[in-house]
Amino acid sequence: MDKQTHSFQAEVKQILHLVTHSLYSNKEIFLRELVSNASDACDKLRFEALDNNTLFEEQPNLEIRVSFDPEARTVTISDNGIGLSADEAIAHLGTIAKSGTREFMARLEGDQKKDANLIGQFGVGFYSGFIVADRITVESRRAGLPAEQGVRWTSEGTGDFEVETITKPGRGTDVVLHLREGEDEFLKTWRLKSVISKYSDHISLPILMRKEEWDADKAEQVLKEEWEPVNKASALWTRSKSDITQDEYDSFYKQISYDTEAPLAFTHNRVEGRSEYTQLLYIPAKAPFDLWNRDKRGGVKLYVKRVFIMDDAEALMPVYLRFVKGVIDSADLPLNVSRELLQESRDVKAIREGSTKRVLSMLEVLANSEDVSDKDKYARFWKDFGQVLKEGVGEDHANQERLVKLLRFASTHADEGVSFQDYVSRMKEGQEVIYYITGDSLAAAKNSPQLEVFRKKGIEVMLLVDRVDEWMLSHLYEFEGKSLQSVAKGSVDLGKLQDEEEKKKAEEAAEAFKPMLDKLKTALDGKAKDVRVTTRLVDSPACIVVEEGDISGHLARMLKQAGQTAPVSQPTLEVNPEHALVRKLGEISQQEGTDERFKDLALVLFDQALLAEGGSLEDPSAYVKRVNALLLA
Repeated sequence: MDKQTHSFQAEVKQILHLVTHSLYSNKEIFLRELVSNASDACDKLRFEALDNNTLFEEQPNLEIRVSFDPEARTVTISDNGIGLSADEAIAHLGTIAKSGTREFMARLEGDQKKDANLIGQFGVGFYSGFIVADRITVESRRAGLPAEQGVRWTSEGTGDFEVETITKPGRGTDVVLHLREGEDEFLKTWRLKSVISKYSDHISLPILMRKEEWDADKAEQVLKEEWEPVNKASALWTRSKSDITQDEYDSFYKQISYDTEAPLAFTHNRVEGRSEYTQLLYIPAKAPFDLWNRDKRGGVKLYVKRVFIMDDAEALMPVYLRFVKGVIDSADLPLNVSRELLQESRDVKAIREGSTKRVLSMLEVLANSEDVSDKDKYARFWKDFGQVLKEGVGEDHANQERLVKLLRFASTHADEGVSFQDYVSRMKEGQEVIYYITGDSLAAAKNSPQLEVFRKKGIEVMLLVDRVDEWMLSHLYEFEGKSLQSVAKGSVDLGKLQDEEEKKKAEEAAEAFKPMLDKLKTALDGKAKDVRVTTRLVDSPACIVVEEGDISGHLARMLKQAGQTAPVSQPTLEVNPEHALVRKLGEISQQEGTDERFKDLALVLFDQALLAEGGSLEDPSAYVKRVNALLLA
């Protein structure tokens, strides 16, 4: 066939411009695409040769070769796969997104599809070569055709391409990229090797490059005629678990995570069904320094048929598991045409759900183990990653029940490691709710006046002191039928835990102190919405509480620290009628001419309660003056 000129279909100028300037975020991607296409071609030959062994043409060893010519300024990717006939070159290389692989798969029927599961399904990767090349030459011959029926395809990617018949002794395809000005970085062995190592290291075929050695006479690196493999050609996650040692698992983790320590735990599974994929997921032994960096992308490495696609596949792992490292290798995950962005689909959702369940199962094994070393591992995990895991309670409602069982807190019975199950198992007879308190620190929560009656009765209270706890509690209302109740909100109702004598005594005190309570309410107008007698205090004279539904003081302070405006709500002051200071205040309230002194004492009582709750005073100097005046009185 003489040289013929054909036009690309579908307004190729604009589409090629899109492919070469918009679809790919970095130029080196072109090598990944072309190597992947070469691998696909070899997989096709292997499959077709099952029915026709002569297609191997006495060359059964399939391989990919990458070479460059500094003088001609070309990079060549060669394979000895299935190759192209002249008609196929026109059809497949002349139409954007015309995938020979996809058409090949469409021809397969029935059970043959299972045998072809290694064959790629990408369409426009070939055109990525125009990112770095102003002209591409393809020389190919289909396996089984005579040498004289080779084909040369040439294009500058501007709208036309030329096709002519050539003699090509060997089957397969050579893609020759004539580099643009300024792309000389790809005319270096180390640069090509680094790209192959990054993206194509685990392709099952050997990728060969010519050896390069130092020539002392020329004082430069010189290419030899000998070829050597530059990829490992073996993906750890594709091997059987029984064939992989613990050291190999640990070494692979360190390689992909840049961590110096071995992982805390890992899971390696092959999932089959409507979506087929392999997952090798690790939990680090310690938190990375950038765990809380909002700009840092999280996610696992994504491979499709052992071809590296992206480092941080966020769509495959929920945000609250952003610390998980590892690899997910899918057999048929849909990507966009650039292979760089995941398309949200049922397959992506299935992988994300499956991977999430695997990670939670790993954590459950550690958390529920009777083995001391496993328990220690989970304690270490919780110390570093507990706050992140709490985010999942609000983000992942499908797994909320499992996540809640993994949570650990401090309580009035233990400084750490208390689960909701532990708490429920220690609940008092007749106790119907789970009591908790939030605070700025463990010390502040543990010493809060609101806990006094609970401590007196031996009732355990959860101490929630992480910044994420308040947000988490807005999504968590109960555990195993037991509702959660803040001891700092509303009036304390201990239900069956409070005897009738105590209730009667509280009612009598409220009646007896009513005149003083009214006077206190007037004195604290604008600061407290109400003043009432409390049953929650034992040793302290007063405490600050908020009503059910109002924002807690702890959350209001966090919002203020974050530069946000908190909803304005006044707290309620509860006073302990058994305390000497409150009784003294009651006596003063009945004396004539003591209104000013009573107001000062009322403000001091309120400010002290506010400080004990962890709040800050609006006017500290006024508080100091009042206290000094009382000391001198």
